[in-house]
Amino acid sequence: MLENLSAQTGSAIPSETSEAHTLTDSHAIPAARRLYDYLWSVRGHGILSGQQELPLDHNHGEELRYIQEITGQQPAILGLDYISNDFEGVNQRAKLWYEKGGIVSICWHWGIPPHGSGYLSSKESVDLAELLTPGTDLYEGLLANLDRTAAALKELCDEGIPVLWRPLHEFNGDWFWWGKGGSAAFIQLWRLMYKRYTEVHQLHNLIWVLGYSGTKAEGYYPGDAYVDVAGCDDYSEGIHEDLYEWVKTQTAKEMPLCHHENGPIPEPGLLMAKGVDWCWFLTWHTIHIHEQNSPEYLNYVYNHPYVINLKDLPRL
Repeated sequence: MLENLSAQTGSAIPSETSEAHTLTDSHAIPAARRLYDYLWSVRGHGILSGQQELPLDHNHGEELRYIQEITGQQPAILGLDYISNDFEGVNQRAKLWYEKGGIVSICWHWGIPPHGSGYLSSKESVDLAELLTPGTDLYEGLLANLDRTAAALKELCDEGIPVLWRPLHEFNGDWFWWGKGGSAAFIQLWRLMYKRYTEVHQLHNLIWVLGYSGTKAEGYYPGDAYVDVAGCDDYSEGIHEDLYEWVKTQTAKEMPLCHHENGPIPEPGLLMAKGVDWCWFLTWHTIHIHEQNSPEYLNYVYNHPYVINLKDLPRL
């Protein structure tokens, strides 16, 4: 794959980067630093393929089996979700994927603190002012939720597994509770999680992915010290050049940009032609992989020389 890509773009993706790029966490484990360098290295050379699994499904891996059957390939990135507190199951699948040489991405459909769980709970409302006020019952519940999820991430950290950590996603929309209180509350919550995870829990395996929605609502950037990768969701067709350019304007520093949730997969040839350097795509499960991408198109994407699949990854 790398040789074919070199013929099309004039340069192959390096397995080792000549320049180290600094994560916000100065104590990041070596595997996280290597992965971050690799994300930088693919810019302009290719796009990492990714697939989100259907959570809490007893038939885990159905999406991966389908992609393999249709394309003969496996995605570079497996998207997982701590939804409904499925910590044990997600971690088990994360470890297996990493052992195969793949990249692990985890999001969290976080139910309303302290006792909410599941997708519907994540779309309810909570008093964010009380939630973010130290000493309140809600604040203590918030910390308890954060700490329980931190324990799961620590298990992966202790095994040296880096994670593309994408919490509080689509925050600049108004459908999840963490996005309903406006930008100031969101920034306070993001920074609270970041500091508690890196300083209190010593989670040094996380690459912090700031996941915008496609609404283009501005003012939510937490700051250079708290973000490693920025990205955007969109479930419509196209390469979303407008969103790519917009996300670039939201960050104060240059960083890899990703298309971290999609329905139809952006067309690789157009990405190359337009210079839209999404670092990865991550197709959502169920109808999005099965109905929004035809088998013929899926085969085209996964066997395109610009697309980086599991077998193409260096050992990171």
